[in-house]
Amino acid sequence: MRVGLLAHGLGGSTDLPIPYTYALIGAAWALTFTFAVVAFAWRRPRFDPGKPGRDLPRWLTSVVDAPVTRWAVASAALLFTGWVAMAAFFGPQNADNPLPGVFYVLLWVGLVAVSLLIGPVWRAISPVRTVYRLTGLRPRAGYPERWGYWPAALGLFAFVWLELASPNPGSIGAIRLWLLVYLAVTFAGALWVGERWCARADPFEVYSVVASRLSPLRRNAETRRIVIGNPFDHLPSLPVRSGTLAVLAVLLGSTAFDSFSAMPQWRNFVDRHGAPILFNTAGLVVFAAVVAGTFWLAARATGGVDAQRRRELPGLMAHSLIPIVIGYVFAHYLSYLIERGQQTVILLADPLGRGWNLLGLGEAEVNYVLSLHPSVLATLKVGFVVAGHVAAVVAAHDRALRLLPSGHQLTGQLAMMLVMVGYTFTGLYLLFGG
Repeated sequence: MRVGLLAHGLGGSTDLPIPYTYALIGAAWALTFTFAVVAFAWRRPRFDPGKPGRDLPRWLTSVVDAPVTRWAVASAALLFTGWVAMAAFFGPQNADNPLPGVFYVLLWVGLVAVSLLIGPVWRAISPVRTVYRLTGLRPRAGYPERWGYWPAALGLFAFVWLELASPNPGSIGAIRLWLLVYLAVTFAGALWVGERWCARADPFEVYSVVASRLSPLRRNAETRRIVIGNPFDHLPSLPVRSGTLAVLAVLLGSTAFDSFSAMPQWRNFVDRHGAPILFNTAGLVVFAAVVAGTFWLAARATGGVDAQRRRELPGLMAHSLIPIVIGYVFAHYLSYLIERGQQTVILLADPLGRGWNLLGLGEAEVNYVLSLHPSVLATLKVGFVVAGHVAAVVAAHDRALRLLPSGHQLTGQLAMMLVMVGYTFTGLYLLFGG
């Protein structure tokens, strides 16, 4: 597979044998039915991040929290970073280099999958956090609270810009430069304000935290033991800070633009007018702004609340976008994660292109299990999108029951419902290549 293919979505309607009209009609019915059920049968809030969950064995928490475990995981991640760096600087500067696969597949998509399963794993494996802790230095200043998640939102935008708007997103040199800038900025910030910079400004850590809010595993707030529980109880625990909505808008808008930018109409327009970097950058900004703007307006479009509460509503409702983001990520990139991920691991067995065969992986072959079954792939894609939107409607409704006054709990959600339907139709339309 060409390296450049990593910069685009999974294709248009040619690999999706389900007629997109049927998918749109089915999605509309699913959302309408869901809204009807939750509106008339779901009268009291049921999700609460304060619920304790079911305790897992105490030894599991002890093992996870043990310093030897933490340092072993961090050291392994640091060694892996060095292994990838060796490939980036000294490996073959062509499609046989594993760096693009590590960057676009294992890091960007794999991080979501792992965080969804076990929690915000980037906190444990971040090479910047590990090196900072090894220095033993103390921060020189405090993190400005007004910055919130804005640095992370900018970092995420820088990633998707490289992937979707830069002139050569598959270039080894471009990815290497991006990572060097990321490491320099993140480490400098950690030296300045400590690990809080990693928690608020590191785009990958914030991305991991966002995905982890749908994980069934979490910590009991009082005992700090690892528990398992309803992911919808965990979802509202996403920290509400300045820039929270911007982070989610970049994640969701960029995935939608990924499909849009692969459409022949857009490609022909860009080729006809030239300046692809300018047009793709503008398109990326517009898609993220549309997501942020429509959600912001829908969250505020309710009555019976004072001005202060109205300003807070977009942030307090923002967690309901997480299921849509997760659904779109897997709908767009699942086959890359499974198939290109295998290829990347195989290439990592010989990072310098010298015929190494680490762990016998050099002789392995990629199993194109999804590409060989397009009907299964199509069904999974539509299922991820629809399931994400249904989960978002449920999460938004439950949150509205807690936030809105009794006389506006139903009517106050109508604008949000329309926005969710619009997201669903747009997402499926783009997923099917128009």
